[in-house]
Amino acid sequence: MGLATTHGGAVHGVNATLIKVEVNVDGSQPHYFIVGLPDAAVKEGQHRIEAALKNNGYRMPRQKIVANLAPANLRKEGSAYDLTIAISIMAASNQLKKPVEDIEKYVIMGELALDGMLRPIKGALPIAIRARKEKFKGFILPKQNAREAAIVNDLEVYGVEHISQVVDFILGTAPLSPVEIDTREEFNANSADALFNFSDVKGQKNIKRALEIAAVGGHNVILIGPPGAGKTMLAKRLPSILPPLSLHEALETTKIHSVAGKLPAETSLIAIRPFRSPHHTISYAALVGGGGNPQPGEISLAHNGVLFLDELPEFNRTVLEVLRQPMEDRKVTISRARMSVDYPANFMLIASMNPCPCGYYNHPDKDCVCAPGVVQKYLNKISGPLLDRIDLHVEVTPVSFEELSSEKEGEKSEVIRERVIQARQLQGKRFESLKGIHANAQMPANMVRKVCKIDQLSQNLIKAAMDKLGLSARAYDRILKVARTIADLSGEEKISFEHIAEAIQFRTLDRANWAG
Repeated sequence: MGLATTHGGAVHGVNATLIKVEVNVDGSQPHYFIVGLPDAAVKEGQHRIEAALKNNGYRMPRQKIVANLAPANLRKEGSAYDLTIAISIMAASNQLKKPVEDIEKYVIMGELALDGMLRPIKGALPIAIRARKEKFKGFILPKQNAREAAIVNDLEVYGVEHISQVVDFILGTAPLSPVEIDTREEFNANSADALFNFSDVKGQKNIKRALEIAAVGGHNVILIGPPGAGKTMLAKRLPSILPPLSLHEALETTKIHSVAGKLPAETSLIAIRPFRSPHHTISYAALVGGGGNPQPGEISLAHNGVLFLDELPEFNRTVLEVLRQPMEDRKVTISRARMSVDYPANFMLIASMNPCPCGYYNHPDKDCVCAPGVVQKYLNKISGPLLDRIDLHVEVTPVSFEELSSEKEGEKSEVIRERVIQARQLQGKRFESLKGIHANAQMPANMVRKVCKIDQLSQNLIKAAMDKLGLSARAYDRILKVARTIADLSGEEKISFEHIAEAIQFRTLDRANWAG
């Protein structure tokens, strides 16, 4: 009997900390103690571990067992420590003959079933990244998570299905083959074409133009129009014209989904931009992240992709208001009494809404049946500060029968995407010396004045628009950013009067003007 040490990992935010699991078995009365701020799931692991060992011909020592999870001041959560503690108990009770220091070269994690099978864990990718950084030899984890962890180079990753495989590997009686993945090849293989294509959309040229501008500059969009006009159809096709993820962005996105436990089984890398579309009954904690054990919310799961809020006024107002700060900072900080975690939230927001409760205000053919003042009250559900942070306000009009029945195919997403990529390359050169800024929408206010210089005629036009529409200083910056994007799309170095005029056109759906 004696002392044994293994290693696991704890995830906080999108990063991991390695945990040293020390187990001491001595000759005292049978007791099981686990210390180091474990939560209920970690403590309950005692019964899973005991059943798994007994059901596979191993034994749970009938002596005093003390398991310490170090550092002891860091809270440990979840069931992923089952395998780590089980192997330490076996080593400390002399059931493993291989030298203990060999075990210490590996990070070992997994939830145990009562028959010894292993169930998947959350956060395998950030733990693997930390293990490589700390110079560990390998990572032993459930097979379902192996491909996810194997995209980390210079780390041997072993996917196992049963505790007996781990024991046999440690004893050297049944070697395991490390999972090998070519990250670049995996990234290219997963970069499949989008399911939805703009060629499916009939008419709506002005809306396509607005979404193309949004894709180029990373701008937020709100679509306002009657039911059946195509708002949702257009929104779902936005990811198909966005530039493909870079490998760095793909790893960053995968890490967030890994932490949230949202990564599909046997998936190693998310190589297409996320598209998240939560229902309007969502809570603010589910949207921005949170909970007793903080988890990423929808805005973080949409990182490097699109967050689509359909029927925007139907969302609880308090839920929408919590979006304001993340939209500016492109991250969300969740604070608790004992800790604070940051989650990235660099997403494009695309929202849609009807113009009124009945849906037919300003409709060319149908009459609105809403009572006087109801339209304004309906639009008041969207606060001015939130609307201010949305760059493009676009009115979606119904498609005519002639356009709907036309056999002519619309412009393909692939063609639009090429234009978007070319314009993004111009922005890439412009911001190459600045960390974290890749598109015009991400520019801070002090940079807008330098990058978006305009002549006096354009300045007068913006002034007149601000006076007439009652726009804020933030809206002024947004107009300049959108104008810069339109100029990039045209391949022009300077912002012209026409670019400013088109950018202002996308602010005409501000509440005061829309409801008359």
